[in-house]
Amino acid sequence: MLLAVIPLIACSVDPHQAPERVVEPRAFEGDAARGPAQLRQAMEAGHRAARAEKGLPPLSWDPALARDAQAYADTLAATGTFEHSDQPRGMPEQGENLWTGTRGAYRYAEMVGHWVEEKRDYVPGILPDVSRTGQFEDVGHYTQIMWRATQRFGCAEASSAEDDYVVCRYAPAGNYIGQRAF
Repeated sequence: MLLAVIPLIACSVDPHQAPERVVEPRAFEGDAARGPAQLRQAMEAGHRAARAEKGLPPLSWDPALARDAQAYADTLAATGTFEHSDQPRGMPEQGENLWTGTRGAYRYAEMVGHWVEEKRDYVPGILPDVSRTGQFEDVGHYTQIMWRATQRFGCAEASSAEDDYVVCRYAPAGNYIGQRAF
């Protein structure tokens, strides 16, 4: 989920010129707690609460998935790109949620909260027809978190000079077309 929204004000924008970078203001005073232990705690709490709301069992933290997530988060931060990794990911195949935003502007709980907030647009059904907006991308992070068959996950963060990147990996993967999330 790219959190920086970059509006194009005029139609005469030069297509070869990159849009101006948007930097989000901090929503809190002081420093956001950082580090693998804090990330794990926030991600476990956010995932557990979302799944409990629908009567789904909690996911188990998987250190191997967290290592895979760290490798890809490092790649995103080093390259400044923001796109899903190539498929397939691991055996069994891993699902993936991505988040990015201005470095230091968000707490970990806010990051996972952005994914969980997608439930506002989720409607029960068969994928990909599960979004009230008509766009599966508007609920895909939420459905991966809620995927009934997923049992394990691991997350990691890396930062560039400007942005934070969070990657979570899930096994077994979710978001299969033609199936229900939960």
